[in-house]
Amino acid sequence: MTRRAVVIGAGLAGMLAAAALSGATDEVIVLDRDDLPDKPEHRKGLPQGRHAHLLMAGGLAAMEGLVPGVDMRRHLLDAGAHELSLGSGMLALTPEGWFRRWRHESPRMFACSRALLDWAVRDAVLTHTKVEVRRATVVELTGDAGRVDGVRVSSADGDTSLEADFVVDASGRGSRVTHWLGGLGVTGVKERTVDSGLVNATRVYRTPEGAERFPLTVLQADPYAGRPGRSGMILPIEGGRWMVSLAGTRGGEPPADPDGFLRYALDLPDPIVGRLVSGAQPLTDVHISRSTSNSRRYLEKAREWPEGFVALGDAVATFNPAYGQGMAVAALGARVLDDEIRRGGLGADGLARRVQRGVARSVEAAWAMAVGQDVWYPRTRGGRPSVADRLVTRYSRRLTRAATGSYEAAAALWDITSLTAGPERLFRPGTLLAVLNGPLLPALEGPPLTEGERDVLRALDRTP
Repeated sequence: MTRRAVVIGAGLAGMLAAAALSGATDEVIVLDRDDLPDKPEHRKGLPQGRHAHLLMAGGLAAMEGLVPGVDMRRHLLDAGAHELSLGSGMLALTPEGWFRRWRHESPRMFACSRALLDWAVRDAVLTHTKVEVRRATVVELTGDAGRVDGVRVSSADGDTSLEADFVVDASGRGSRVTHWLGGLGVTGVKERTVDSGLVNATRVYRTPEGAERFPLTVLQADPYAGRPGRSGMILPIEGGRWMVSLAGTRGGEPPADPDGFLRYALDLPDPIVGRLVSGAQPLTDVHISRSTSNSRRYLEKAREWPEGFVALGDAVATFNPAYGQGMAVAALGARVLDDEIRRGGLGADGLARRVQRGVARSVEAAWAMAVGQDVWYPRTRGGRPSVADRLVTRYSRRLTRAATGSYEAAAALWDITSLTAGPERLFRPGTLLAVLNGPLLPALEGPPLTEGERDVLRALDRTP
């Protein structure tokens, strides 16, 4: 008898889940409502696809080994992604000041367009496994509250049922998972949304000659100033391009016109992003996106959970993209699925419940980080700072302040933000001591540029 798995959604979470399932089934069918491009191109089903994305070290580590015979790091580099050191390859202005650039070893991150990353992962999975992608829209799950046994789909050929031994919902931010579960009799799933009203505005530029090795530049928003947050980023991506993303929370949104885009960049807490792009050649218009809220479905807490079904990625939780953790969380969820299948097999009793609870653990750290900051913006909807938020924020701000002038504090922060360590990293003796001591070096008055980078900035600056 053929053992079949069905995955709903051909994005990053879906393709990684398909790879995890491929070794335990005879066939894996991925269903997606979009036509998928055969090269790195933006597609409609990814509302944040045109904006800046970073794949953190924890996400890459989770991907490794999921696709048989593929070194994912090498595969992404060959496709055109940039590998950057979190400690030395980035200029970062935080609410507590500029970070230094350390020569010590640090976690690495990958910078490229979301279109390239999705295409590279999909290409690896389809080339090295028996996974098949079909265009179709899932209408409902079939089965009952005890077990999911397939899906009903709508396609160009009409409506039909597709039987499956295992189903994964990786359909993204717009998932109908709670509705589908309700149709099986699984109800009462708690949901929460925290929405700072963030708007992203992104424009792509040609990387200026001589600026090919200019570091990733990030100006973080300040959630604690009692006014709308405003941020900016220059991200090197494939094809000799810079992706420039500006963002503002409710009341401080960036504009869509080119002149306003530049003015907004120059008015950020430091004008470096505006100064750099003022002399760069734009390749696109300004693209705006508003699909940025933090939303979470507490599926792991459902009183009943059917065998043969799990949800991963954005179907479980979405995060304000400013924190750069959504792709890593999706990869960590696929890793949980892979580990549980290897441990007990696809037919093990309680597999789906264990996976769903494991996915929730990988979500929790990113959720706490994103929501713990977004609740401080004055016009955020869905939450205000609790007593616990105030205590955690006090500690995290002291850690960030220490990290501006302490390698030990910076290393702890890198591990947390890159998802290579859990929240317990914050309370190791060395971290606690670093927080207690505070920054050991004086605050930087401006970005820590090399002389060559200063020359690049001066050459590009067209501002008065």
